[in-house]
Amino acid sequence: MQDSEIILIGGSGKTGGRVADRLKKRELGFRFASRSSVRPFDWEKPAAWAAALVGAKSAYVSFQPDLSVSWAADAIGRLAHTAIDCGLTHMVLLSGRGEEGAHRAEDALKASGIGYTILRASWFCQNFSEGAFAEPIGAGLLALTAGAVKEPFVDADDIADAAVAALTDTRHLGKTYELTGPRALTFREAVAEIAAASGRDLSYEQISMGEFREGLAAAGLPKDIIDLLEELFTQVLDGRNSQVASGVADILGRPARDFGVYARDAAACRTWRV
Repeated sequence: MQDSEIILIGGSGKTGGRVADRLKKRELGFRFASRSSVRPFDWEKPAAWAAALVGAKSAYVSFQPDLSVSWAADAIGRLAHTAIDCGLTHMVLLSGRGEEGAHRAEDALKASGIGYTILRASWFCQNFSEGAFAEPIGAGLLALTAGAVKEPFVDADDIADAAVAALTDTRHLGKTYELTGPRALTFREAVAEIAAASGRDLSYEQISMGEFREGLAAAGLPKDIIDLLEELFTQVLDGRNSQVASGVADILGRPARDFGVYARDAAACRTWRV
């Protein structure tokens, strides 16, 4: 597997780019599969998937927009069968904790018969610095619906390390790993740690779902994305995922990176500078 070409589906995201950096350092052959790649890949155009996959032996898959959408399981199952037809023997799927749709997608992957590794990740630390939360934190206030429920935020670098381990070591075939950080925090506590690390006066405000939806609509987000975000903030953040899991240590043999370390490193790079 180490000498085989690896394809990164969704390679430009928070984890895919990090996976690519690690594979490059190890001088392992890989290529991206996206709408803009040499061999285009579009989740909504399955007829072109084979042309994008042919020649690879394994794949790292990060589904867009999210595995909780209604058609995700069908797409993952069809992708896995196409991959088998193209000669791939292993797929590493980035999944989500506590998402019913994500678990249906996992089942579809397993049912295909392809070799698999599933990485179930909690919410990313990097959502605060590279994702949707970065801009409001930069402005000094993050307003979300999440209250006292805690989330064991996981570092995207840990996910990337886990993905590379899964792609290059057959011991991880047929396994599912739950990837979390080493402790759980509320969103308010996470913002407080970022404030301490960056030396800025930052605030967190809990708002109603109605206010949340209105703000997203005012920002120009389409209704289907707003509905998806509502589902994530209700189903996934209802307490079911608050428990810390051992997946990072199980697959990497080292502790998961702490949120405080992430915040200090990001602040040192002036991520949240005014």
